[in-house]
Amino acid sequence: MTPAQPSSVLLFSGKRKSGKDYVTDLLQKRLSSETCCILRLSAPLKRQYAQDHHLDYEELLGAGQYKESYRSDMIHWGEMKRQEDSGFFCRLAVKNAVQPIWIISDCRRLSDVRWFQEEFPDQCICVRVEASEETRSQRGWSFTSGIDDAESECGLDDGVKFDLIIRNDEDDDVLEKQMQGLLSLVTNRMKLN
Repeated sequence: MTPAQPSSVLLFSGKRKSGKDYVTDLLQKRLSSETCCILRLSAPLKRQYAQDHHLDYEELLGAGQYKESYRSDMIHWGEMKRQEDSGFFCRLAVKNAVQPIWIISDCRRLSDVRWFQEEFPDQCICVRVEASEETRSQRGWSFTSGIDDAESECGLDDGVKFDLIIRNDEDDDVLEKQMQGLLSLVTNRMKLN
C-alpha cells in the first residue's frame, strides 16, 4: 500500500545513455518539485546492494566507472530479489512519495511496468526515450556483452504499449515539441482528478 494516490505515474524506459535522466529532469523542472517527484527503482536496489556488499552508495548512484564495475553483479543480485518478490523495489521507491505526479525514471523490466499498472491502472503513462546508437556512443555508451543484451536493458523492447516515444538525438526543437505533448497529457490528467 502506498501513502498517496498519484494523479499520474509516468513510467520511463530507454536504453543506457538514451537520456532518460535528462528528459525526466527537464520534465520535473517544468512541472515543479512540489507537483512532481522523480522516483528511481534503481535507488533502493543500489542502497540495499551497497549495504549488503559494503560499498559506497553515492558512487553507485553516479554515472562513473565505480557503478560500471559493479553493474553486472548488481543486476544479478537485483534479479534474485525480484524473483523472490517482483514488486519489492517498486514499493520501496514509492514509499514516501506525496506529490500528485510520479516519474519513474528507470523502468527496465516488464514486471516493473506490470506492478505499476496493477497498482495504479488509471494513472500510468508509458514513455520510451530513444536515441540512436551514434548519439548514445557520443554520450559515452559502448556495447557491453552481459549488460546491453540483458533483461535490464532489453526487458521492455517488446510487450509494452508506449503511450509516447520521445526521440532524444540532440535536436532541441524536436525534443521541445515532444515535451510539450507530454506536458499536455499530464496536465490534462491532473484536471480530470
